[in-house]
Amino acid sequence: MSVTSADVARLAKVSQSAVSRTFSPGASVSPKMRERVLAAAKELGYRPNAIARAMISGRSGLIALLVAYLDNNFYPVALEQLSRALQAHGYQVLLFMTAPGDQDRVVQQMLEYQVEGIVMASATLSSGLARECAETGVPVVLFNRYVPSSPSSSVTSDNIEGARQLAHLLAEAGHKRIAFIAGLEDSSTSRDREAGFCKGLAEKGQALFARGVGSYRREGAAAAARQLFRAKEKPDAVFVANDHMAFAVMDVLRGELKLRIPEDVSVVGYDDVPEAGWGGYALTTVTQPSQEMVDATVEILLEQITRRVVLRRAAVLPCRLVVRNSARLPKGMGRRG
Repeated sequence: MSVTSADVARLAKVSQSAVSRTFSPGASVSPKMRERVLAAAKELGYRPNAIARAMISGRSGLIALLVAYLDNNFYPVALEQLSRALQAHGYQVLLFMTAPGDQDRVVQQMLEYQVEGIVMASATLSSGLARECAETGVPVVLFNRYVPSSPSSSVTSDNIEGARQLAHLLAEAGHKRIAFIAGLEDSSTSRDREAGFCKGLAEKGQALFARGVGSYRREGAAAAARQLFRAKEKPDAVFVANDHMAFAVMDVLRGELKLRIPEDVSVVGYDDVPEAGWGGYALTTVTQPSQEMVDATVEILLEQITRRVVLRRAAVLPCRLVVRNSARLPKGMGRRG
């Protein structure tokens, strides 16, 4: 038979509520009583039943994470940071995977677990379902993207400014045929990066020379690179919408097309994932402040869970240009990062 909290209370000679407080994070219990309860629990082999506690309290302590893909190493790093941060606040994380177009069905499934909040990374949901979540008191935070028409909160880096700085770097280095390889066309991240990049080029008296679409996939980025660089007039620089795709582009340029980086063509990316600093890539890129983005996400979630009020908040955090060896530099500019 399973051991109950009543069994622990009898052995420790305390009330059942004292046992409950001992195993409730943040609850008030004296050190002496805690020691007695834990000793009795260890002797009996007692483990608190989180499901039963959730049914009694009406609080599951669960946060759902929804991701569409984990290929881009920015997401595994950020999701590890997010999971640790939520666990430090007493919440447990449920990870759900989704395919493109299937997000709403998976979110409905997530809600069946009585989750107290939802974080969506590399995925979005319809405005209608976002409103339904808000009406039922479940806050939703879109991580690294936003939907203007959605009531969901969002946390992003300043993609427009980061891409603008990359455009200035390439233009000031003397490049005249500057291309862009986009991510997903319906992604706010890719749209903002392209908008900021075009803005930065315009400020330097230039316009985008050529454009491809990689859809945030290695295969898509490689195909876009082949198309752009087999044209009669080739780009002399390319901004790839994230590092994950930029690595594929660099592999194609060097391995298949025998072009030198940065002597023949400069390549820049966005995210500053760990591989960007590896010697084989040494990618010039923009750092997304993943820990600060995680902190903002947790703050928004916990505030709304605690207040039991769902409000739309948008956090936009500053980013930083990291200059390495994959791009030519303006005269007098040193490398950093």
